[in-house]
Amino acid sequence: MCLPSAVRFLELGSDELTVTAAAEVAREPGVDVCVSPAAELRMNESVKLMRDLVATGRPMYGITTGFGDSCIRQVSPDKVVALQRNLIRYHLNGTGPAAAPDVVRATMLVRANCLARGHSGVRPEVVQLLIELLRNDIVPVIPERGSVGASGDLVPLCYLASVLTGEGDVRFRQTVVPAADALAACGLEPVVLGPKEGLALINGTSFMSGFAVLACADAAELAYTADVCTALGMEAMLGNRGHFDPFIHAQKPHAGQVRSAALIRSLLEGSTLTRDDSQVVKANRALGDNGFLTLEHPIQNRYSLRCAPHVTGVLHDTGDWARGLLETEINSTNDNPLFDSDTGTILNGGNFYGGHVAMAMDALKIAVASVGDLLDRQLAMVVDEKFNNGLTPNLIPVLPEDDAEAGLHHGFKGAQIAASALAAEALKLTMPATSFSRSTEAHNQDKVSMGTIAARDCRSAVELVREVAAILLMAHCQAIDLRGAEGLGEGTRAVYEVVRSKVAFLDRDRRLDHDIAAVVELIATGALH
Repeated sequence: MCLPSAVRFLELGSDELTVTAAAEVAREPGVDVCVSPAAELRMNESVKLMRDLVATGRPMYGITTGFGDSCIRQVSPDKVVALQRNLIRYHLNGTGPAAAPDVVRATMLVRANCLARGHSGVRPEVVQLLIELLRNDIVPVIPERGSVGASGDLVPLCYLASVLTGEGDVRFRQTVVPAADALAACGLEPVVLGPKEGLALINGTSFMSGFAVLACADAAELAYTADVCTALGMEAMLGNRGHFDPFIHAQKPHAGQVRSAALIRSLLEGSTLTRDDSQVVKANRALGDNGFLTLEHPIQNRYSLRCAPHVTGVLHDTGDWARGLLETEINSTNDNPLFDSDTGTILNGGNFYGGHVAMAMDALKIAVASVGDLLDRQLAMVVDEKFNNGLTPNLIPVLPEDDAEAGLHHGFKGAQIAASALAAEALKLTMPATSFSRSTEAHNQDKVSMGTIAARDCRSAVELVREVAAILLMAHCQAIDLRGAEGLGEGTRAVYEVVRSKVAFLDRDRRLDHDIAAVVELIATGALH
């Protein structure tokens, strides 16, 4: 039975799970989900088919045979349960930091949804226990490292499967405890994995998808934030808003570019700190009879502002493309072998291969890092007195020479150094993980996706660029205060006020790390909307 939820109704196994819903469930512990009745029926049918086929004595991969290149070794039906238990245990060799709780929750949700489709030979009670873990916020401790992305996420997903059997450790009520203790505290019984169930739990793409859905959702918020930064940057630089005229972008109508330009344009509605093309021309002296004239107001801004929709638009479009691939993946049956209850057959294939997730994440992390580079360039311009159109050096108020503290304060100088480091680190992560396939497991897994590494890299790139954006937002708000906030557009004023609710004007040097963290949180939670 599905318990009522005041937040949303999410039915698993119906091929309707979205990136947005997965991210929301992962970040809102306790949200109830359930398995659709049709999916539960399919699950029971596939389990019956599997048991009927086991009784025939035929060899079936990972059910009555060994795993990987050991598929040539068949075991008797009385060993099928022990075989699943050993499968889980010999893969418990992950390393590195434990994955964040939201990643693990997303993993659990996606794995439950994939198995609930009813073609994996898994009993409904196994999926239901996954749902109960989510409902009670029992979060398995899963090391991040150890997956090559085919046969799925064998190593990390074993830590999830182990918890279902009452073994391993979990985060529960703000501490790490044995899984058995957490299950008991919630009145839950561990399961004994039946034939195929251990393999079905680990032989899929759900761990990489856990990272991926969160990175995709966060990248969309980051794209919006980059457009906000550009709008504020235009006002900080007294820029030409004609760069975002609909006519220009209609002549190169990439959807993301058009979206980005339109958003920037709407944020600047009512701004008196920016001008359109005709106003820029009128603000300059006429050439008259002169053979040469130096303009006081540039006709166009530097690329990091003028071409921003062409950069951030790529992130919008890449995010939309990646979202489509991920939503196919998280609504797929991606283990092996699979059961076709309609024909009464078992089929061997390679749906555990994470190629689409890998390519989506490699592409997305490149688009994210490129935006990070763009924002770093905007910051470099606004803090530099040689290029910031009359603003103070490093955006710090200039004190009179006879002031005792004159010359002591350096404003955003240190923050720019930090932003440059963050942008460089994000750019370093853009090496495609898909290029590093390794043959492993006695050359049975001789071509693998590296999708989990790609997804982890994308997660990290998003986090780094979010921090660059936070520093830039603070700098742009500082510049706006120096210019006069009364000239802001309607949209940029709203963002300015949100930032100023957390970060005060910088009139003297102070530590900025706590301010940066506060603005990072604003971006991460969508508060800028």
